[in-house]
Amino acid sequence: MDIKIIKENCMGCEACVSSCPFGAISMEDGIAVISDACTYCGSCVDSCPAEAIELTKDEVIHKDISSYKGIWVFAEQNEGHLRSVALELLAEAQKLAADLKTDITAVLIGADVSKLAPQLIAHGADKVLLADEPFLKDFNDEVYTEVMVDAANKYRPDIILMGATTNGRSFAPRVAASLKTGLTADCTVLRVNTETGLLEQTRPAFGGNLMATIICPYHRPQMATVRPKVFKPLPTDEKRSGEIIRLHTKAPQKLRLRKLSNINAAAEGISLADADIIVAAGRGIGSAKNMHLVEELASLLGGAVGSSRPLVDTGWIPYKHQVGQTGKTVGPKLYIACGISGAIQHLAGMSSAETIVAINSDPEAPIFQIAHYALIGDCTEILPELIAQVKAIKAQNN
Repeated sequence: MDIKIIKENCMGCEACVSSCPFGAISMEDGIAVISDACTYCGSCVDSCPAEAIELTKDEVIHKDISSYKGIWVFAEQNEGHLRSVALELLAEAQKLAADLKTDITAVLIGADVSKLAPQLIAHGADKVLLADEPFLKDFNDEVYTEVMVDAANKYRPDIILMGATTNGRSFAPRVAASLKTGLTADCTVLRVNTETGLLEQTRPAFGGNLMATIICPYHRPQMATVRPKVFKPLPTDEKRSGEIIRLHTKAPQKLRLRKLSNINAAAEGISLADADIIVAAGRGIGSAKNMHLVEELASLLGGAVGSSRPLVDTGWIPYKHQVGQTGKTVGPKLYIACGISGAIQHLAGMSSAETIVAINSDPEAPIFQIAHYALIGDCTEILPELIAQVKAIKAQNN
């Protein structure tokens, strides 16, 4: 794309300045100047009374996408163990495949991982594309991208789904760029438009204040990353049968990236994504000095500490503890919300918890609409009592 000012036509009226939603236009010596902040939206072109702005758009090439079929799920694994998000995506792929009347393929990449293929079939895959080589032991963006892109160019999937994990967020953009297609990151909803057959990919935008639904009509595959715990995996079905297809890959001759060492995340405590119990704090906790109550209860229960966004914004707790549309999506067995009112952005990240206990002094708080148990009162008064009760029960059992 290109945009330019036709200087001899510009009258210096500044209509374009006020019309630009991104503040990308200013006046210099009575002539409009467009900065790098321009997004080529065309608002200035429409507003200019002198036709002094020329916008040239790139030609949209509609390639033939009729040969692209099937849904692929990247079966992310770590040290020979499947990440839960892979099974969650297989479950959602089942729903999408039913609407599209197509099949599901899990793409499994690693070393000594062939034993995981039957597990993927038991959880919904019709086929497994298996790349099992010693040089694939450690996740590497460059190598994994080459394997995935080569397979996608050969088999032409209609849709590729990946987990929005640390690896997935790094890996998916490389694959999309190599395949010259689009990518919608951090989706929370996926559905098929039955009229067009397109995958509608919904994700939070503008800090979670808006939900954007994105489509990819002219390029294939349609690609999306999805946060862990958004979907529930299907029960294991050992009777399912499927096809395992080996991908023959060659070790790369030269790499720009290599792993130096593993950092044990266990030293930092239980992660939100894996926790069966989460004790989360909101603004109702009062101040940073009261956070020790949440931490102590979480420790006693063997759980993790979570928070709403305001506590992260004020610096009371690191971002890695944030639950919600702009944080982590979680699905624990028990979620204790302490002083969290229940903004829609937070509820979207934790409403799939099996049991929700809400503590809030406002009886009208939205959190109570989804809570299984409600404790109405000041959480700084209720938490010490809960802690005392848990300690008493533990002492009794010992």
